[in-house]
Amino acid sequence: MNTRTRIHIDLSALLTASMPAAHAVALPTPQPVTLHLDVSAVDRLSCALSELRIVAPHLSAAGFTALTAWAQKLCSRITYLLEQIGPLELDPAAGNVLIRSDPPDQQAAGNQYYEILLQNEGAGNFTLRRYATQKGTPGRTPVDLYLTHEVLDKLVNDLIDSLP
Repeated sequence: MNTRTRIHIDLSALLTASMPAAHAVALPTPQPVTLHLDVSAVDRLSCALSELRIVAPHLSAAGFTALTAWAQKLCSRITYLLEQIGPLELDPAAGNVLIRSDPPDQQAAGNQYYEILLQNEGAGNFTLRRYATQKGTPGRTPVDLYLTHEVLDKLVNDLIDSLP
């Protein structure tokens, strides 16, 4: 079963079930990686995710150069989110690449942006979240990512296809 079919089936199952406020879904993929979706809500056309994670054990052996190449590939390939994304911080000592919306969505009340963290330490991880800030208030607050089923499907397939 390919990734597209599996995601559609799992989201459909959540739609028909009486889902709790948040539901974690772990999906195996054709690659030796696991996809984790933290689903806040789902309907016939879209879903709300608090987080999307990919655990890729083979990345723990990948060098920092492979991680930065993956970041560049992701930024050029994923052009259909609300904002364009671009690398923000490269930390070879920690084995981390931080990618954010560039520029963030700027509103009168504050900003919203995507944040992606790539890590090759430990199991090798990809984490996608969305955050909001309020003008005059320090810090940031996690907010849900709203994606149609079609965009989620494309995003997951692009992530998996672009793995180093």
